[in-house]
Amino acid sequence: MQVTSKWLDGMCFVATTEGGHSVVMEGAAAEGAVKRGPSPMEMLLLGVAGCSSIDVVMIAEKQRQDVVDCQATVTAKRADDAPRVFTEIHIHFKVIGRDLKESAIAKAVELSAEKYCSASIMLGKAAKVSHSFEIAEA
Repeated sequence: MQVTSKWLDGMCFVATTEGGHSVVMEGAAAEGAVKRGPSPMEMLLLGVAGCSSIDVVMIAEKQRQDVVDCQATVTAKRADDAPRVFTEIHIHFKVIGRDLKESAIAKAVELSAEKYCSASIMLGKAAKVSHSFEIAEA
């Protein structure tokens, strides 16, 4: 796996994956300018949200759960001083579906957290990572 990052201007970069997908990242916009993309640290949290959500949906579907939507909200705290690493990360899933079993969704979240989500497990080496979920009927 390889990505590249190319400086545009100021604190703005465009990152491109091997497959040709690009995203604009910006540390901070110039005074009076509109920020053009998420910060690199926000990108890490976006990766955690995506990685863990994929797991939860796939595992729930393997358990024959009728999931119609899954939303992950990731909240993080950072150290006050440089390097401003994440110290706490919380992932909350809202799983929406028909007749979902709480035990099945709990198991999907647990398996993602403990076995499958490379992103959250990796960040868990440096930060306290926690998970919660709620179920809503479709």
